[in-house]
Amino acid sequence: MLEDWQALILGIVQGITEPIPISSSGHLAIIPWLFDWPSVGGDDSFSKTFDVALHLGTLFGVVAYFWRDLGRIIASAFRGMARRRFETYEDRLPWYIALSTVPAVIVGFLLTDLLEGPLSTPALIGVELILFGILLWYADTYLARNRLLENLVARDAGFIGLAQALALMPGVSRSGITMTAAMARGFNRETAARFSFLMSVPVVLGAVLLKTSETFVQGDGLPPGSADTFAIGIISSTITGYVAIWFLLRYVRNNSFTPFVIYRIGLGLVVLLVAGLRAV
Repeated sequence: MLEDWQALILGIVQGITEPIPISSSGHLAIIPWLFDWPSVGGDDSFSKTFDVALHLGTLFGVVAYFWRDLGRIIASAFRGMARRRFETYEDRLPWYIALSTVPAVIVGFLLTDLLEGPLSTPALIGVELILFGILLWYADTYLARNRLLENLVARDAGFIGLAQALALMPGVSRSGITMTAAMARGFNRETAARFSFLMSVPVVLGAVLLKTSETFVQGDGLPPGSADTFAIGIISSTITGYVAIWFLLRYVRNNSFTPFVIYRIGLGLVVLLVAGLRAV
């Protein structure tokens, strides 16, 4: 199992890299690989459960930051069902978020073994960091316009949802690919980021509930002595995730995603170099 200090570092990394478009799953795979730590999100039960626990932490951060928005979204869903009419964008937004969730659920259910095996090698993560970083730069530079959340329609939600399904591959970045897709549909940076965070809630919540069921209902629970490790990871990812969301939403109002793209390309090249040297 991980040491507590390793859990703290990975929790901080998860919290920073989940909202910021540089791939949290990629970092959670690369860091243990680079430093020979126990893997996170790998084949053993502890790794998968700890990975989901870190995502639970960032989910807490999203909910803490957007609790007013989420409250309005839930209220709008019930209000629309009661009236059987969806007249305003607030009435439709909950269903657009639900629609954007469907592709990731289907792909995750059908391709779990493939995503956690051949598609999660360090070399492929390096390639994905570079490739999808370039796509983020292109959408940010040439495709983003001034559309706002009020302009969202079903086609947009479906398109962004299809992009989110790609993020099940480590190295793509869920926030990065959904922001890329949103900007490709003409939304501005801040709106793309905001919708990306809101649509993460049902996907992450579903993954957490599924893993919790597998661990505590179907399985034997957490390994003995690991409760502190999990608590450290969750708390650190919650705090840093909240701060990262706060930072990114303010940053993108007047700045481009270029620094994150440069970071992705640089990290991808380092990963490919190390993978190549280790293969020799």
